[in-house]
Amino acid sequence: MGRGKVTLERIENSTSRQVTFSKRKNGILKKAYELSVLCDAEIAVLIFSPTGKLYQYASGDVDRTIARYWGEVPLLNPNHQRSKTAERILKDKIEELERSAHSMEERLRHLAGEDISTLGIKELKRLERQLKAGVERIRAKERRITSEHLNSLKRRQRDLQEENTQLHKRMQELRDADMNSSILGFSPPHAFQQRMGDGELCNASRSIQDSVLR
Repeated sequence: MGRGKVTLERIENSTSRQVTFSKRKNGILKKAYELSVLCDAEIAVLIFSPTGKLYQYASGDVDRTIARYWGEVPLLNPNHQRSKTAERILKDKIEELERSAHSMEERLRHLAGEDISTLGIKELKRLERQLKAGVERIRAKERRITSEHLNSLKRRQRDLQEENTQLHKRMQELRDADMNSSILGFSPPHAFQQRMGDGELCNASRSIQDSVLR
């Protein structure tokens, strides 16, 4: 009958554990020696026992093999590979941003009419369309601001006209009251007449009109 499957787990019995370690350690070292001879492979095996004792086999100089191993580790380390990939991606992004910035600066110079001697007919036509579109946007903005300002002036004019109308109405009411007082034998309100004469009323109207024109 064949051998049963061995369960890989820690051997609790210390004697059995030591016997197993000794047998398998010798088997690994033997296999390493055979592999180095049969395949001309550079091999170094390091084994530490549970008590800390070192066992080793090397097909050549063990220090040279270990130094060679450390030289190859960064190339085999996944973290190193991810770091290299991230560094390359970041470098590509930086270069892309630099190209975009250079292209934008060149475009701004062209829009300002600078460095256009090397442009061909196609590029000049495209630049002309861009400039026309820009001018049209500026004019549209200017028309909108002018219209808003004009509407504001018209609203101000209506407000001042309304104030002027109310002022005339109030003046007429005061004159009527003064006339009625004179007819009934009362003295006219001279104090008001001194405060607001016809000349001052005209001056107030002119001030309102000047404010509208400004």
